[in-house]
Amino acid sequence: MTQPAGEHHIPAGGAEGSVGMRLNQIPLDPGGSPSGGRKDLASSPAQKRAAAKAIEDDIEPGTRKAGDWADVETNTAVKAFQPKDGEGWLTSGALKKAHETWGEQVTNLLNRLASEKAALRSTNTVLQGTDLGVGNGIRQSSNLDAY
Repeated sequence: MTQPAGEHHIPAGGAEGSVGMRLNQIPLDPGGSPSGGRKDLASSPAQKRAAAKAIEDDIEPGTRKAGDWADVETNTAVKAFQPKDGEGWLTSGALKKAHETWGEQVTNLLNRLASEKAALRSTNTVLQGTDLGVGNGIRQSSNLDAY
C-alpha cells in the first residue's frame, strides 16, 4: 500500500509522523576522490614548470642512462653466449630479443616523458587562450551593446 508523497503516516504505535527519506549514514568525505588522492588537483604555473624541469633535468637523463647501461651489459652477455665453432646457446637469441623489447620500452618511456613535459609547459597557455576565446565570444554576443 503506497501513499502520496507528503501525506502523514500513522505507525502501529499510534504516533503520527511525516513520511520521508532517512539516511542511515552520511559519507565522511563527500565529493572526495574514491582513490584517496589529493583533493586540490589544480597546481600553479610554478609547480608545473618545476615538474617539467624535473623531468628534463633528472628523469629523462636517468632513464637514458639506465637504457644505455642495459645496452652495454646485454651486448656483452649476448656475445658471451653466441655460437663459437658452430656451437652456442639458445640463450643468446633470447637475450637479444629481450634486449630489443627493452630498447622499445625505454624509447616509449622517453617519448611519454617528453610529451608530459610539453603538456606541463603548455597547459597554462592553452587554458589562458581558451578563457580569452570564451570571453571574446561572450562579449560579441552581448545584447547590452545595443543600448
